[in-house]
Amino acid sequence: MHRPLAHIAASGALALLAGCAPPVIGPDGAGDPAARPPAPRDPPSARSAESFRLEQYYGRIEAGFLAQGLLRTDGGGPDTPFTDAMLAENFIRIALFDEFVRIGDRLVARQTESRLRRWERPVRIEVHFGETVGPEAIARDSEAISAFAARLARVSGHPVRTVRSGGNYHVFILHEDERRGIGPRLRGIVPQLSDIAVGQIEGLDRSSYCAVLAVDPANNGVYTRAIAVIRAENPDLFRLSCIHEELAQGLGLANDSPAARPSIFNDDEEFALLTTHDELLLRILYDPRLSPGMTAAEARPIVREIATELMGGPPATATGGTI
Repeated sequence: MHRPLAHIAASGALALLAGCAPPVIGPDGAGDPAARPPAPRDPPSARSAESFRLEQYYGRIEAGFLAQGLLRTDGGGPDTPFTDAMLAENFIRIALFDEFVRIGDRLVARQTESRLRRWERPVRIEVHFGETVGPEAIARDSEAISAFAARLARVSGHPVRTVRSGGNYHVFILHEDERRGIGPRLRGIVPQLSDIAVGQIEGLDRSSYCAVLAVDPANNGVYTRAIAVIRAENPDLFRLSCIHEELAQGLGLANDSPAARPSIFNDDEEFALLTTHDELLLRILYDPRLSPGMTAAEARPIVREIATELMGGPPATATGGTI
C-alpha cells in the first residue's frame, strides 16, 4: 500500500517514501494542552470532481481488500509466528536497505544497501489540514495522530511530541487539488528539496495513498526534518494505515520486505496497522547500541543480540498482537 519511492541525495540526503500522524507526547506518553485539536474554522472550501471520484475509487479498493481478509487490524496471532532470527533479518532489510534509487532524473526500483538512519533530536509533529478537509475529519485524524504519537514514543523510547508550530515533522492531509500545488510549501520547509522529490509528491500516482520524505542534511544517517503527505480522499482505514506507516517510516524504517510478517512494512496489504513485530523493529532502531550511519555488516551482530534479548533468548518465538 505504501511503497517507498527512493533515497535521494541533494545537498544532503532525502529519503522519499510512498505507499501507505496531537497533546505533546514524550516517551512517557504525557500530554500537553498546546496540541489539542485545531480550533473551529470556516466551512471547508469546495472540492473538485476529481477529488470525489478518487474518494469513491479508494472506497472500492478498501472494500475489496477487506473482502479478501486483508488490512488486518489484529496485529497478528498464532498464524503469524516469528523468531528472533527472523526479527533481526527483517530489521536489516527494512532499516538498512532502500527500495528505489535515483538514476539521473528517474527513480528506479532496485534494492540497494544503505546505512542506518534515525532521529537524534526530539521529533515534533506539526499537522496541516487542507482547506477542503471538514471538521469531522480533522477531529478524527487529530485524535488518531495524537494516539499514535504516544505509541511511537512509548515503543521507541525516543521523544515524540506534537506542536502547533515550529515542528520538524510536518504531516499534510490534503485533497487532490491541494496536493498538486503543495510544492512551494514543501520547499518552505526543505529549501534544498529537489525537483524530482517535489514532482513525486505533486504528481503522486493514484496507486499511492500517502508519502513521506525525511531529510538527512549531513548525509550521516541523522534525520532532522520529515514531511508526510496523506490523501484526504482515503477512507477511514486507509487514512489510519497511512498515519501508522508514514510516521513509522519517517522515524527510520524506510524499506519494505516480503518476508516481514506480521508487519505493515510489506506490500502484501495483509496488515493495516503497526504490529507487535513492527514495535520491536522500532525498539531495535532506537537502541543506543546502534548508531546512525552504520552499515548492515556493522549493525547485524548488534541487531541479532538485541533481537534475542527482546524475544527472551533463543530459540524464542512470538506471535502478533498488541503490546
